[in-house]
Amino acid sequence: MTLAAGALLSGCAVGPDYRAPNVPAVGLYTERPQPERTAAAPVRGGEVQRFEVGAKISAEWWTLFGSPELDGLMRTALSGHPTLAAAQAALRQAEENLNAQYAVLYPSVDAGLSARRQRISGASVGNPAIPGSVFNLYNASVNVSYAIDLAGGARRELEALQAGIEFQRFQLEATYLSLTGNIATTAFREASLREQLRATRDIVDSQERQLQLVEKQFALGALSRADVLAQRAQLAQTRANLPPLEKALAQTRNQLAVLIGKFPDEARLPELDLAVFQLPQNLPVSLPSDLVRQRPDIRSAETVLHQTNARIGVAQALMFPQLTLSGSYGTASTSSSSLFDRSNLIWNIGANLLQPIFHAGQLQARKRGAQAAYDQAFAEYQQTVLGAFQNVADVLFALEFDAVALKAQADAEAAARESLEMTIKQLQFGSASYLVLFNAQRQYEQAKIGLVQAQAARYADTAALFQALGGGWWNREQASAAAAKRAD
Repeated sequence: MTLAAGALLSGCAVGPDYRAPNVPAVGLYTERPQPERTAAAPVRGGEVQRFEVGAKISAEWWTLFGSPELDGLMRTALSGHPTLAAAQAALRQAEENLNAQYAVLYPSVDAGLSARRQRISGASVGNPAIPGSVFNLYNASVNVSYAIDLAGGARRELEALQAGIEFQRFQLEATYLSLTGNIATTAFREASLREQLRATRDIVDSQERQLQLVEKQFALGALSRADVLAQRAQLAQTRANLPPLEKALAQTRNQLAVLIGKFPDEARLPELDLAVFQLPQNLPVSLPSDLVRQRPDIRSAETVLHQTNARIGVAQALMFPQLTLSGSYGTASTSSSSLFDRSNLIWNIGANLLQPIFHAGQLQARKRGAQAAYDQAFAEYQQTVLGAFQNVADVLFALEFDAVALKAQADAEAAARESLEMTIKQLQFGSASYLVLFNAQRQYEQAKIGLVQAQAARYADTAALFQALGGGWWNREQASAAAAKRAD
């Protein structure tokens, strides 16, 4: 529909007709072929993920994580978030600007009714001998004016405004995609921080029990004062990790409340847990040739390109003749009672043709400026496409290496836990020192937190993939169209 409207508006109009840029001749997102699947890890969130080239992307991709809490957050945000409302208002404004501009294709008709009292002198008509007189003058008329769009400049401006509507429509989709992506990643971060807090508190509990044992052995003279102090220092260091995590969790929940369009004190957010999320195992990967039609930022940049192309025609049309037809029909009288008598009938009809001849290079400069604006828009379009392909490539690599990192962290956590358990047993039989215990405790703490962070990274980067591929907004439009057709 957009292309048809553009063709209609640009018919018989000066300036270049718009042609969409060629699709990049790119076969892969990365410099090497993407593996068909990721590595697996024997922990929660360690499932194998398979890349399905050309598979359909769900418009509600967040439902694939299997969390009713996440779905509820999304629906709350999409029901009336200020950023969405602002984007929708901008789209309506662009549509009304186009509707208003359509008037240039039609004649304008105005009715006028005036009454005035005036005095004239003979000098005003070239005869000072005529005495001045005072009289009333009444006038009623209908005026018609029609600026014929000979060169098509008005139609090119309408084409530019139509492209502006498409720009705002894709800006709305970009806002929608950004909002849902930010909610998902913030929710995963909230769950990760909560899990890190839980793990750190478990470690604190374990170290407190160990400290009690050390103090008892010190009281019996089996250990030195230095061993007690070292265990207390280890416990204090672990406890010191809690406040930063608690602060980050509180701030993340505040951010999540604002993302769903609520004040922090009224959001009533659920307490998210990594255990409630499911890792999507089948990941769609769009063909590189399809990406430029799916990403809202690329489509927005293309509409700017279309708009600047149309404005070249607008600038060029100013160099051609401009024809305006006008006419007026009405009555004029010095008495209101005889205003509509046929004897007081007046009318006129005329035409005005304007051909620019010399403007000191102004019109040519405007055309060159419009062409430069197109060149700028084209360069920015190319940069947007490059950034989009990099974004997808980065996410694909992240998903591949997230799985490897999670497996390594799972192995590290299992080894650190086994080492700690063995050290505690050896300590009971006197075959290990407390220095070895402290090192084992520290290694386990780091490995446990690293494991939680690696698990959260897989969820966050999976959401980032859906966002990088455009979020499936076109499938939402197709579903809406099908539902409307069924309703009809």
